[in-house]
Amino acid sequence: MLTSRGILFKVLALFLFSIMASLIKASADHVPPYQAVFFRSFFAMPVILIWLAQRHDLRTGLKTKNPMGHVWRGLIGTSAMSMGFAALGVLPLPEVTAIGFAAPLFTVILAAMLLGETIRIFRLTALAIGLVGVAIIVAPRLTVFDVQGAEAVMLLGAILALGSAFLRALAQIHIRRLVQTEETAAVVFYFSLTASTMSLLTIPLGWVMPEPRELVFLISAGLIGGVAQIFLTTSYRFAEASTLAPFDYVSMIFALLIGYFIFSEIPTAATVLGAAIVIAAGVLIVYRERKLGLQRGKGRSTISPQG
Repeated sequence: MLTSRGILFKVLALFLFSIMASLIKASADHVPPYQAVFFRSFFAMPVILIWLAQRHDLRTGLKTKNPMGHVWRGLIGTSAMSMGFAALGVLPLPEVTAIGFAAPLFTVILAAMLLGETIRIFRLTALAIGLVGVAIIVAPRLTVFDVQGAEAVMLLGAILALGSAFLRALAQIHIRRLVQTEETAAVVFYFSLTASTMSLLTIPLGWVMPEPRELVFLISAGLIGGVAQIFLTTSYRFAEASTLAPFDYVSMIFALLIGYFIFSEIPTAATVLGAAIVIAAGVLIVYRERKLGLQRGKGRSTISPQG
């Protein structure tokens, strides 16, 4: 029963994140991505503070032993968010979502490089399969001859989406280190705080005055993003991370539906095929991680998601 509740919270969080992305995308023609980052981060903070107050976690949730760790996490996460929002402005929502599935693959690589984790043949094979899927998604944008105009913009969008996925993976590695001394609530709150502060530094780059409709979209994106973050955090109170991980790919369904009905976007065959391969590789990695986690967990009554 508790596991079902965790899955429900996870799926709801993914749905809200998809709605948030669509609101950012709807404003992207006029509002620059770094300005959208401010609205997404700043208006999430009241939601998070109310949540912490209701849980009586304000005092403990906002304590930190590693302030510079939050700054670095904020810098990486803000850069990832900016690149992702920029990609949303030029690429279909399903394509950006599909490329984003490369993040768990990059996490495996970075965990081996930075954390010394061992990649055995099973995960190495799944990783290779996943990267092939990513290549299939991106390949149509890599027009070798005469890349200009709209094609050049979409190529840049694909590069930005890949860059965002890589930085999200790097942020995940940093969070693994950060949660060793910091509360999850502190990680969530201080990311919104540092992202809001850092995005203000981009004002000289040229912020614009949003139209009333865009302003509603941007503020709503921040509020919805805050609620989604709470749902995501709550989901891990009811179910193991390895159980919830495969449900990340439900976001592709939401992206396809929103892209088709809201933005009239029809995914290409390359996007669908590549996404299917990446999802399959991701599920294999999750399965392997779950199996290893269960093996490591024998003889221990509890085990943290960090294992």
